[in-house]
Amino acid sequence: MRSTASVEIDRDPATVFDFTLHRVADWSEIVVSDEVTSDGEIGVGTTFHTVTEERGKRMEFDGEVTCHEPFTRHCVSMTGKSFDMAVDYDFEDLGGRTKVTQTSVVKAKGFLKIVFFLMAPLIARSGCDAALKELTNLKRMLESSD
Repeated sequence: MRSTASVEIDRDPATVFDFTLHRVADWSEIVVSDEVTSDGEIGVGTTFHTVTEERGKRMEFDGEVTCHEPFTRHCVSMTGKSFDMAVDYDFEDLGGRTKVTQTSVVKAKGFLKIVFFLMAPLIARSGCDAALKELTNLKRMLESSD
């Protein structure tokens, strides 16, 4: 399943990029914790562990940065018990403002594959709505900060 959402934020790309990467648990309503598990600067190959909670269900993911182009693009792959995800963030400079586009691809595992197949349109719409809600929260936090 693939979902895409975008928002325009009244902040420069460097600020948006850094906040998006380094403060995920602050702006995301579902990420409980997001911790780097490898040494060094963030870049391709950096590993991390993320814990999410949504509708009372807690999930854990181990992830790796797959693309890191400061201020323009950041991509990760995450492995969980029920599904794997690839999440790409693109940051477009709009002359001092930034358009952030999040594209997510979710691959279900086990029994969840059947659920995803049977309910694909509903799940896809739900994924797009959730991504837009998260990005809208990112926008609100960045635009309300000093």
